[in-house]
Parts: sequence; structure tokens; C-alpha cells
Amino acid sequence: MQTLSLILVALVALEHLYILWIEMFAWTSKGREVFRGALPDELFEQTKGLAANQGLYNGFLAAGLIWGLCIADPLWALRVQIFFLSCVLIAATFGALRSSPSILLKQGLPAALALLSLLLS
Repeated sequence: MQTLSLILVALVALEHLYILWIEMFAWTSKGREVFRGALPDELFEQTKGLAANQGLYNGFLAAGLIWGLCIADPLWALRVQIFFLSCVLIAATFGALRSSPSILLKQGLPAALALLSLLLS
């Protein structure tokens, strides 16, 4: 179960690194594809700075999860991972309420599964 938890935490971190890349570096190309229909095409260029800021926050979430995976002390690692997975869940819930319900499934569900796995191991 512990190995599964580590894999799930790593997958959540990778997902947020991917979001960072889209929002900070590929907003007007890949971002336009991924968020098709969420914004009119003409707004992607205008919202590049806002998207980059959001991407930076996703990078902080990924960095915290990666940090949690690198901590040698098991209790301290667990606490850091729980904190950052909780942050992801809160952000996904807010995003689902304010932007798109699918965010809860795409970002919240992986974080919830990782958190549940950590708590059960």
C-alpha cells in the first residue's frame, strides 16, 4: 500500500507539472486545445499573464508534493504530502464551483485517491 501511495502522490505531482507547462509556456497553443470552449479563442493571448500566474501556483503544488516524496522521515513526509494533497483538493473544489465541474474529477479525484491511500497505509 505504501508503494501505491508514493506512485499516486507522484502522479498528482506530475499532473500539476503538466498544468504548469500548459499555463506558463503553452497557453496560446496547447492551452487553446485543452481549454477549448472554456474561453473564446481571442482571449487566450489576452489572458497569457493570468494563465502563467495560475501555472506558477500549480508548480508550487507539484513542488510541495515532490518535496514530500523526498523527505526521509516517514512521519514528516506523510504530513507534508497530506498538506499538499489537501491543498490540491481545496483548489479542485474551488475550481469546480467557480469554473468547471470536471476539475473535481480531473484534479480532485487523483488527489483524493492519493490522500486516501496515504491515510490507509
